[in-house]
Amino acid sequence: MLRGFYTAASGMIAQQRNQEMISNNLANVNTPGFKADQATLRSFPELLMKQMGTKSVPTTNGLQLKENRTIGSLSTGVYAQESIPNFQQGPIRETGIITDLAIVDGEKPEEMGGIFFSVANDNGDIRYTRNGNFTVDGEGFLTTNEGHYVLDQAGNPIQTNGLDFVVTTNGMVQFEDGNALLGIVYIANANDLIKEGNLLSADEAGVEAEDPATAGANFSVLQQTLESSNVNPLQAMTEMMQAYRTFEQNQRVLKTYDESMGKAVNEIGRLG
Repeated sequence: MLRGFYTAASGMIAQQRNQEMISNNLANVNTPGFKADQATLRSFPELLMKQMGTKSVPTTNGLQLKENRTIGSLSTGVYAQESIPNFQQGPIRETGIITDLAIVDGEKPEEMGGIFFSVANDNGDIRYTRNGNFTVDGEGFLTTNEGHYVLDQAGNPIQTNGLDFVVTTNGMVQFEDGNALLGIVYIANANDLIKEGNLLSADEAGVEAEDPATAGANFSVLQQTLESSNVNPLQAMTEMMQAYRTFEQNQRVLKTYDESMGKAVNEIGRLG
């Protein structure tokens, strides 16, 4: 009976975390370039049960039950293993703002591959984003709304000297004093990226950023447009209701176990 408490409680905790993830998706439904998270639920490691310390006894069909025989496996609950971003292309919308850029995915050599803008975080380390809602700071550098420098192909900040610039479909930023190629990269398995606030980190071992042309990935960059969040509000609300109902079901199971335990302690225990 005690094992049932843990099984029901683990289901409640898993659905609570799933609910938090879905709520975060809905909160970012209007965030440009946001990729919805998907929860992966799995069971705890199963236990292999054996019958221990018993004697061989005859059965109705004449067979003998062997000592220490295997009974079978027993699952001990469920947990939210991780959340995986869905890197499917979000809708593209026009904004009319010069500093807004959107990456439009073309053919990619890997199904899980992703194409990203390169930016520098507060420590100067390279990070990646699909949010092209950029601006130009007081020094004339192209930055994200959080103030992170947008990098060129060489890993340097892009100096536009103002808003008078044009971005071609291949990512070339053309301004009065010259041009710079946006640091757009391809990552074969985007699921290995780690979220750091509004940015993505590739610090995990085995994650390498490649030149899209070298990797065989096709894309185009559109100016005065943004990639919207790929969160589907209707689907997210449906998933939230399902998570809530599953949580309630586990809650009722837990309450039933609690009532049974109360009877065992307060009523059956007094019979002796």
